[in-house]
Amino acid sequence: MTAVAKVLAVDDRPENLIALEAILQGLPVKIASVTSGDEALKQLLLEDYAVILLDAQMPGMDGFETASHIKRRERTRHIPIVFLTAANYDPHLAFRGYQLGAVDYLTKPLDPWVLRSKVQVFADLWKLNTELAERAAECAKLRSAVDDTLALLSEPETSPAEQTARVSRARARLATVRPEPLRPRRT
Repeated sequence: MTAVAKVLAVDDRPENLIALEAILQGLPVKIASVTSGDEALKQLLLEDYAVILLDAQMPGMDGFETASHIKRRERTRHIPIVFLTAANYDPHLAFRGYQLGAVDYLTKPLDPWVLRSKVQVFADLWKLNTELAERAAECAKLRSAVDDTLALLSEPETSPAEQTARVSRARARLATVRPEPLRPRRT
C-alpha cells in the first residue's frame, strides 16, 4: 500500500502558507508548511516529499540557498522544486532557479488551477515511482527465493525422505515471498 504524497510548502509569510493550503485543498496530498529554509531542511531529514513549493525571497536563508542545500543532499536531490515569488518576473532570477534544479518558477499572484495541476502531476509521479520501487523490491526478493529454491532442488538426491524434506524447505522459502499456498500441478 502506497503512502499519501506529501508537499512541503516553504514561505516566510504564514498568510501565503494558508493560501497555498487552500489552493491545494481536496488534492490527495498531505501538506507540511514551514516558514524558513532552515525549517525546510530539517523537515527534509524527517520525511520524503513529492514536491517542494519554495518561496524564492525569504529573510535569512532565501529560497535559492535552500534549493542549493536540497540539491546537494543525495536523499533530497531528486525532489522537484517549484519556486514561488511575489517579485515581478525576472528572467535572471528564474534562470538562477532553473540552474539550481527547479522544475518551475511561478510568480504571484498564482493561478490556482495551474499550481493544483502541477502539484497533482508531481504527486502522481511520486506515487508511481513509489509503487515501482515496491514492485522492484518484491521482484528482487522473489528472484532470491527462486535462486535459493533451485539451488536446494538441484542438490544430489539421497532418498525419498530427503527429497520430501527439500521440497518442504523450498516451499517454505517461496512462501516468504508468496504467502498463498502453491497448488499442486496436475500431470
